[in-house]
Amino acid sequence: MHQDELDLAIVNYTRAIALDPQDAEAYSDRGLAYHDKGDYDRAIADFDQAIALDPHDAETHSDRGLAYYFRGDLDQAIVNYNQAITLDPQLVEAYSNRGTAYYDTGDVGQAIADYDQVIALDPQDADAYYNRGNAYHEMGDLDRAIADLDQAIALDPMLAPAYNNRGLVHYDKDELDLAIADYEQAIALDPESAGSHFNLANAYASIDELDKAIANYDQAIALDPQDADAYFNRGNAYFSLGDLDQAITDYDQAIALDPQDADAYANRGLAYETRGDLDEAIADYGQATALEPQDTDADSARGLN
Repeated sequence: MHQDELDLAIVNYTRAIALDPQDAEAYSDRGLAYHDKGDYDRAIADFDQAIALDPHDAETHSDRGLAYYFRGDLDQAIVNYNQAITLDPQLVEAYSNRGTAYYDTGDVGQAIADYDQVIALDPQDADAYYNRGNAYHEMGDLDRAIADLDQAIALDPMLAPAYNNRGLVHYDKDELDLAIADYEQAIALDPESAGSHFNLANAYASIDELDKAIANYDQAIALDPQDADAYFNRGNAYFSLGDLDQAITDYDQAIALDPQDADAYANRGLAYETRGDLDEAIADYGQATALEPQDTDADSARGLN
């Protein structure tokens, strides 16, 4: 729904509640509308009221869990998903959403267990294979990750993030041709994905196709001008090509976006040193060392001057 449609829906649900304050469904539906507007506090308040009126509605518990999730309260999200599953052990969405919450807390094993349950209940759920594939990737089980992402793509060939993330797994397996093919397919399906352009650029940089890498970093930056990593990596590509001025310009931007990035200072220092600007190089090496005292590379480089 568009914002004006959501506002109208909220007005109508509010009228329904005024006519019947015991209408749990009206509170639940208004909560969903507030959720879709991004007003998670009001959504939770409405779900609270709906649950007070109908404590056995599993879907409302699950919806309240999702609102807590988007508000950033993962523990309360999981509590609500647990309640939903207790009330309805067949509620696929509760397992799926709880798996995502567990994943975000770092409990990847429990996330996989929940995605297993989703797949057992709905073997045609492409998103469940996608999510489990990402979890296996996080655990370092690359073969299982690819198997699940393969299945996600087989079930939904238009699922662009699955191609992108399968590309990441192939990249980690040093299967760069396969990674590039997957990133390109992800971009064909979703040309506005800054992440896929960034990942494709990294893959091209890894095989020293630096012009193609830079072209894709350009695209990534155009789509997401706040991505410090894209500027940093493009700076590295320009440095490798010997274009020190452009490399320094990109490191400047990376540092402006992330002033705590010691690597950006170190690499800019190296570019300055290579260009013969030793004072600037020493200053950058010093800043890199101050940010990461345990990193001896910048200290060693500074000592060479």
